[in-house]
Amino acid sequence: MSSEKLNEDALLQNKLDKIRHTYIVLSGKGGVGKSTVAVNLALSLSLRGLRTGILDVDIHGPSVPKLLGLTGMRAGVSDEEIIPIEIYGQIKVVSIGLLISSNEQAVIWRGPLKANVIRQFVQNVAWGELDALVVDCPPGTGDEPLSIAQLVGKKASAIIVTTPQLVATIDVEKCITFCRQLELPIAGIIENMSGFVCPHCGKEVDIFSSGGGQNLAIAYNVPFLGSIPLDPDIVKSGDAERPYIYFYPQTKTAQRFDEIVEKITSIKEIWQASGGDNITVANITVDKEKIDNKEDGGNGIMRFAVPTYGGKLCAHFGHCEAFALIDTDAKGEIVSENHITPPPHEPGLLPRWLSEKGVNCVIAGGMGSRAQQLFAQQGVKVITGAQGEDPKELVEQYLKGLLKTGANTCDH
Repeated sequence: MSSEKLNEDALLQNKLDKIRHTYIVLSGKGGVGKSTVAVNLALSLSLRGLRTGILDVDIHGPSVPKLLGLTGMRAGVSDEEIIPIEIYGQIKVVSIGLLISSNEQAVIWRGPLKANVIRQFVQNVAWGELDALVVDCPPGTGDEPLSIAQLVGKKASAIIVTTPQLVATIDVEKCITFCRQLELPIAGIIENMSGFVCPHCGKEVDIFSSGGGQNLAIAYNVPFLGSIPLDPDIVKSGDAERPYIYFYPQTKTAQRFDEIVEKITSIKEIWQASGGDNITVANITVDKEKIDNKEDGGNGIMRFAVPTYGGKLCAHFGHCEAFALIDTDAKGEIVSENHITPPPHEPGLLPRWLSEKGVNCVIAGGMGSRAQQLFAQQGVKVITGAQGEDPKELVEQYLKGLLKTGANTCDH
């Protein structure tokens, strides 16, 4: 390998080391509002105080500059680095639309050229320290998504955008397969244009049907992040180049974006961004040491919890009669198994109770989305859709990477 290539790889790695996490926004087909979702998710992240970047890798049809009111503006260059345009004080933006000579100019490139410029958008951009980088990709699973996914490595996850109709969700299945083949974690699926918000009465009515994104998430055992309605104000804000989250912050749709960001941003990531020992998220104080210990149980030991009924895996987490607590050592071998009876069921009680018992991971058949959120706040990993009966065998299969999962059997 030449010294020039080594220097380029070192420069790329240096830039990646300064970006805590990357969210790659994908869609199976065009016209689902992916760029609008990407921009408003980035804005929501920044409003939480996170240093945020937006990278538009849609080479042939960049939409991010218009959605952010940057039409006609051009990114600068200094010391052989592209200088992102910075808006609202803390959001850095890079797009091919900010580099070409005019908005009408067509970019006619083949794959290798596109892959090279995408690499430059990471390697040769003055991103600085970022807590989150949101990448807006063109539809499909072609050169651009493949290039960015291979570049950013392990500190990335995919957010897949769909609309409710079957024709859209069929193409989303290809995105899920794409992510799994690349070993790119999926943060979740967002169903956009899910219902219509009447501008007069505020009532939400299904036009294109609803639930397609959620059903797909259940079928493929990936998180469902939420539904965003078809809001006329989103269309107006895009055409007027007025970022929706900033100009319509009190709307129901803006709250949906915030709820989605709450789900995709883990407690540990927010703590890392804060740089402090303790933080408060959603009115819950989180201790840094507790989070670190939760990661591996301390000294490599893990404690699993499996909800059971009659000694077998219970299909519904909240209806179990006992939990099997299974401990493993640093070598990943089971060292003990105990069954304990939970306290009388109350909303929100079990996640806190199991966390206090030192549980790091819950393997369940079905679990509601609210319970999953509460476990995330406690730093406890959740596996849903587990298939099997014996708790010990389920843990053994998980440790070997052989655990079979299917649909989350709870729709709460």
